[in-house]
Amino acid sequence: MGNRLSRIYTRTGDDGTTGLGDGSRTQKDSLRVEAYGTVDELNSCIGLLIAHLDEKTLESLLLDVQHDLFDLGGELCMPNMELIADRHIKRLEDELDRLNADLPPLKDFILPGGSVAAAQAHLARTICRRAERRVISLARQEPVNEPVIHYLNRLSDLLFVVARTVARASGAGEVLWDHERDR
Repeated sequence: MGNRLSRIYTRTGDDGTTGLGDGSRTQKDSLRVEAYGTVDELNSCIGLLIAHLDEKTLESLLLDVQHDLFDLGGELCMPNMELIADRHIKRLEDELDRLNADLPPLKDFILPGGSVAAAQAHLARTICRRAERRVISLARQEPVNEPVIHYLNRLSDLLFVVARTVARASGAGEVLWDHERDR
């Protein structure tokens, strides 16, 4: 899938357009490019999260997610391509159930923080939510494989649970929102 780049700059995008996976060209600020660009940003953020992990048991899970996101971005870059399926969503749900089983029930809202890795997981979660919004905007105008939206929705939940898991494992704990603080 795709071509190997022998040269990084091509000058073909100097006019404000970019090539899609099917060979067609579109504006760099199109909804499609916004959607897969935000997925790419999310993938980079998860890479940074992996680099900050002290808890290496999550590394394999997050690396699988990175591969999924690369496929998902490729799917968005190639109209009518379907790479993300229900099995990907099921895997996220299984991991969510596994990780969440060891966490105490939520009684308060959690603020991003606790440790660098936990804060990075929260940042990834917020980028994931933005990617989901971009894909939904695209789906209003062009066909989008429905599991893509479901995957991003589940992934943001997983990243929230990863943030909780990492914060607790680091010993820093979770940062709880104090709704009664002196304003």
